[in-house]
Amino acid sequence: MQRSLADSRVKFRHLQCFLAVAQFGGVQKAAESLSITQPAVSKTVAELESILGVRLFERGRHGAVPTREGQLFMPHASACVSALRQGVDLLAREEGTAPATLDVGILPTVANALVPPVLRRFATQWPQVVVRLMTASNADLLARLKAGAIECAVGRLADPERMVGLSFEQLYREPLVAVVRAGHPLATRTAPPAALLDGFPVVLPQYGTLIRQSAESLLAAWGAPPLKSFVEMLSVSIGRALALENDAVWFVPVSAVEYDLSRGELVRLALPFAGTEEPVGLILRTDTQPSPVARALIDAVRAVTRERIASVAVKPQARKRRGPAR
Repeated sequence: MQRSLADSRVKFRHLQCFLAVAQFGGVQKAAESLSITQPAVSKTVAELESILGVRLFERGRHGAVPTREGQLFMPHASACVSALRQGVDLLAREEGTAPATLDVGILPTVANALVPPVLRRFATQWPQVVVRLMTASNADLLARLKAGAIECAVGRLADPERMVGLSFEQLYREPLVAVVRAGHPLATRTAPPAALLDGFPVVLPQYGTLIRQSAESLLAAWGAPPLKSFVEMLSVSIGRALALENDAVWFVPVSAVEYDLSRGELVRLALPFAGTEEPVGLILRTDTQPSPVARALIDAVRAVTRERIASVAVKPQARKRRGPAR
């Protein structure tokens, strides 16, 4: 009797505020995302805690962290909000008052290579869809996916505790490379001494990411001394600018620079790459099914990656048939 009473008192706004605070790790950013005041968010979350009779967050100097009860409640709250949004979107489309919408996330280092062909293929099936594409770090993508802010993500496999409630379908494995501009002093060396890195800016992936760990392993295998200074980020556009304009040595997943490599604007340094490949895949929630429009995008992602894998396999065979360059 008490449980059914609590169920009837939980409102959509309670779930929205709870998921926003969990997603952004604090009340301020949650309030900004919902376009309401911080006191309103705090009051709504407090109401939900009172209704459920549990603490959903541990609040401290570093924001709000979901408690064990909050973690248990999160996938169910996310499923409810997601199902309601899908229902509203479906009715709006049936009435012709609104186009379908799709919120998806993708790593910025993967987006350049995948997004154009995926959206081109997707548009042939769903020509009237508003795609809201978000690029972010892998940790942020997982948090937004769990909170129901996005329907699916293309990212990397994370630690088991971060993957609770999520599934990972590997699409391909991608190596990390070190690139410089064409004509760079290091570009013509078959194996430049690692100590020469001190003479140039170095751009590394963001700290705490899997590809940062790969970059550090690569530097260690190369015998590079501890870096005295470097820039860390995930932005592909800024990394490209630093490589082309500032003579930077840029450690980046190869798909992010394949276009510049094919045009000869960037070149790869000769480095030991063994063990630096990281899996890239589709990440979905296990507590809910993707909407029809999301399933179509997922199919497009799978098809494009299959084509990419096939094209990579064909290139070495073509070179072998042609024989060595003379």
